[in-house]
Parts: sequence; C-alpha cells; structure tokens
Amino acid sequence: MRPFSAAGLLMLACGSGPVGLARAEPSPDSATSPAPEVAGAAGGTRVPGARAPARAERQEAGISVAAATVMAAPPPSYLGFSDTVVSYRFQGPSAEPGLFVRRPDGTAQGGFAPREVPKNVVNVFHADSWAYGTNLISLDILTSGSQDPAGDKRRPFKDYGATEIYLIYRGVLSFNKIFDTETFAIPGFVKDVGLSFGADINTKDTYFDAEKRAGTFGLSFAFDVPAGFVNLKVQGYKDFSRNGFAGNGPTPGIPGNGAVPGFDYSHFRSVEFKLTPEFEITYTIPLPFTGLPLSLAGFNTIILPKGRYGTINQNDTQLEFASQTNLVLDVGQLLAGTPNRVEVFAGFQYWRNKFGADPRRTINTEEKALIAGVAYHLK
Repeated sequence: MRPFSAAGLLMLACGSGPVGLARAEPSPDSATSPAPEVAGAAGGTRVPGARAPARAERQEAGISVAAATVMAAPPPSYLGFSDTVVSYRFQGPSAEPGLFVRRPDGTAQGGFAPREVPKNVVNVFHADSWAYGTNLISLDILTSGSQDPAGDKRRPFKDYGATEIYLIYRGVLSFNKIFDTETFAIPGFVKDVGLSFGADINTKDTYFDAEKRAGTFGLSFAFDVPAGFVNLKVQGYKDFSRNGFAGNGPTPGIPGNGAVPGFDYSHFRSVEFKLTPEFEITYTIPLPFTGLPLSLAGFNTIILPKGRYGTINQNDTQLEFASQTNLVLDVGQLLAGTPNRVEVFAGFQYWRNKFGADPRRTINTEEKALIAGVAYHLK
C-alpha cells in the first residue's frame, strides 16, 4: 500500500497509550498504609525489595515510575502515603505514524521508509492514597528531534522538533475500604477490587494539531502476589481529539483524496472515537536474588479498535498494543545507604499499531524504542 502524503495522512490524535510512561495506577488495597526531507508528517505522539511496611505499601500501590516505573518511600502523611518524583529519560527510536522519508533507491515499500525520532522527556509524577482509594497524576514534557518537526497552519514543517505535553490522571476507589469488608479479597489470588477512573489530556505543536481528551472507567483488580504488585484494569475507553490534516478538502494530484459529495470538510478537525474496551496490566517485581536493590517494572496495554480515522474517515482503526519493561536500580541505597531517593532505569518499549493506526494505510506505526533515565524522589 502506498503511504499517504502529508495532506492525506491521518495519525490518530495522540491516540491512547502510555506516551513513554508506565501508566500504572495505585492499587486500592494500599489506601491506608505513569521534515525537512519529510514527505509526511505526524502529530500527537506519547520497587525494589521490601524493607519496612512503608516500602511494602508503596509497592502495593502500584506507583508507576514517573518515567519508568520507579518507586518511592512515602513520607508520613494523613493520606497514608504520598510520593512526588521528577525524572528525565531518553527514548528512541520512536515511531510517529505518517512520518516518513524517501528511500534513496526509490524502490522498497513504494519508495518510502519510516522516519525514526529520538525524544527527550521530563516527567513530574505524584501518587497518594487516602481512606478509600488512591490518586495518580503524571505530566510528561516530550521534546522530539528535528525528524519530527514542529509546525502550524502557516509553516507546516519548521526546522526544529515538536514539543508535546501529556497529562494523565488515574484514580481507584477500593470496594474493601469503602464497605469496610474483606469480601472483595480472595487470599492467594486477589487482594482487592476497585472502581477505576481517569483522564488523558494532551497538546502537541505540529501541523496535525493534536488535542486529545480521553476518559477511562471500569474495574481494577489488585492481585495477591508475594512481593511487589500486579494490577489488572478492565475499562471502557473514550477518546476525543483533533486532526489538522482533515478539513482541507480534496488535494489535487493525490489519488484517493478527491471530493466526497456532502462531506463537511470544514468541521471534521474535531474527532470523536467510539467507546471501546481497554485492558491494562501493570507490575513491579523485586529481584532480591540479584543481591542488588533491583526490580522489574512495566505495563502492557491493549485498546480495541475505536472507530474510523483519516482525512475523510476512510480508514478503520486496529487493535493497539503497547508494552514497556524497565529494570530499575536504587542507586541511593546501593551507594549511600539512602533508599528511595535516586534511581536509574533502562528498558524497552514496544508499540504496535500506534494510536490504532492501520499499517496497511499509514506508514510508521510500529515502535521499538530503547529507554534510559534517572529519577529523583522529592521529600
């Protein structure tokens, strides 16, 4: 299939996914104790071992690393626990659906190749618990290399990289805490069941002009594991966004982008996707057998097809799968005996059908990115 040109491409407005952040939500069980040579463009991109009860509570809470699922020891608080983390990470090569360059030989894949994008990300992350549940807020500021150029209606492709801001909120209400019961616990299997809810908000300064507004609502299951945590969420996902490529009308010389009788080009920039099921698994697993304050942390997210996309709604979205796995080392504990202060992490992110884009219709929809960074826990 021939990839769409800049005028004909539709990336899904910032889609859904983690945006490089492990989107783990705190477990309710812990309430008491995440072109320059461009022919196409895209917009909208995205623990350790147990010591004292506070650390165990922190792990069970499922605090995803601000940028790579790192954990923090909560200071004393009437909320139960509270943790704020500032982190930096590098990730790449990232994929941006619709972003491509021409191959020198002009042959393979119709003469086009996906364009890889390096990204620098600063994250501010906060999680806390209260009498009946938990809260999580994560703010990512992602700066792309010039391979993913900033742009607007006057200058579609500028000579510097785009900047994206992505905000996530997640909350869980614990059924066991609300009803003061252990009915929703099955020893050896599930510690608690809760009501999960949340929202995603983003903006990115590209010609695509993404402006995502999404909501989630469903059930959260905190599994009963010996150490760390494993959480599953089964939810409904609803996504609203904006598509700067649409609304321009037919493009001369672009096959398949002719005028459609009765189509409202002027108002199609606002996009509403269908409500669809979403599944999230988040985890942190301590690795005490290594003899180091080391842990494995990450997430897996599946979002089912959510409707159609394209300049004139001509393409069907596909099942979207995003996964991130990080190895997290508590260097503060290792080098200075000060745990839960400074951590470093390295990992891998895989994203198939990014933002739900169909690889048969849109180029550059599969991401295989390496991740490395450092996180500092505020006290």
